[in-house]
Amino acid sequence: MFFLSETFLFGAVISTRYYILGVQRPEELNQALGLLITAVLLISSLTAYMSKSAAENGNQKSFVRNMVLTIALGLLYMFGVGYEWYEAYQQFPPHTIFGTMFFTTTGLHATHVFSGIILMIIVYFIIVYFKGRKAGAFGSSNYWGVEGAVKYWHFVDVA
Repeated sequence: MFFLSETFLFGAVISTRYYILGVQRPEELNQALGLLITAVLLISSLTAYMSKSAAENGNQKSFVRNMVLTIALGLLYMFGVGYEWYEAYQQFPPHTIFGTMFFTTTGLHATHVFSGIILMIIVYFIIVYFKGRKAGAFGSSNYWGVEGAVKYWHFVDVA
């Protein structure tokens, strides 16, 4: 139900953008930057999957490495969005129609990415700092926390 409600939320925002503006976009829009930060986010989905697979197989070393990579790539994405917003604000500020839609859409997505990073950090701390692995928090028979966090991360990537 959660993913379904999130799908409707993103669908409403995206369809509103196309209803109001059609396929028009400003020439100044930095599509290369958008493509680059999207690629970073999609690569982070791969490292998140590898982290989940490592947790599923009880490989803590691989889990930690891939979870740290996922978090780092997520943070790199957020810095990229910050730079994208800086550029966008100069060209089409929020009080313009395109600016309003751009900042609403990217802001909604960035908020979800940020919450996904927080979720990944929580899972990482449970395993690494609270010795969750030894306490039975996550292992080859019980890795639902990692799997849930990674599914959310995949959803955010696709959105």
